[in-house]
Amino acid sequence: MVERRPLNVAMLGLDVGKKTIGLALSDPGQTLATPLQTIRRTRFAKDMEFLNVVITEYDVDGFVLGYPVNMDGSEGPCAQSIRDFAIEMERTLGNDPWIALWDERLSTVSADNIVDKMVQKRKTKVNAKASGLIDKLAAQVILQGALDFMKKY
Repeated sequence: MVERRPLNVAMLGLDVGKKTIGLALSDPGQTLATPLQTIRRTRFAKDMEFLNVVITEYDVDGFVLGYPVNMDGSEGPCAQSIRDFAIEMERTLGNDPWIALWDERLSTVSADNIVDKMVQKRKTKVNAKASGLIDKLAAQVILQGALDFMKKY
């Protein structure tokens, strides 16, 4: 995972779901991940159009996609769709982009816990899910986990 990764550039973390993609952005030093936004999925070409805007705006040169793994370490039911998304993303972006798949176990649970600490009312938590807050926080958890791992090597 750490070989040939780009250095001193921002990385984008993606929590790819069936309906949304949560996005998080690292600083160029790849120390801190920050939740960026959540996009509604339509079709892959439209998703990539939007991602290209983000990539250009933030000068992104590396990607970490959440990879669904079960608690026992086996692949989750959506693992193949994430691999397919990564392959299509690589084809669409060209220039051999650096894309890593990162074990996303408990990332949404962690995001939910963050929201629980931020809000007390159930209605506010429902609004947090509807607004995409949980998805972009999950992307942040995914990206931060990968950044912390890569700093060790």
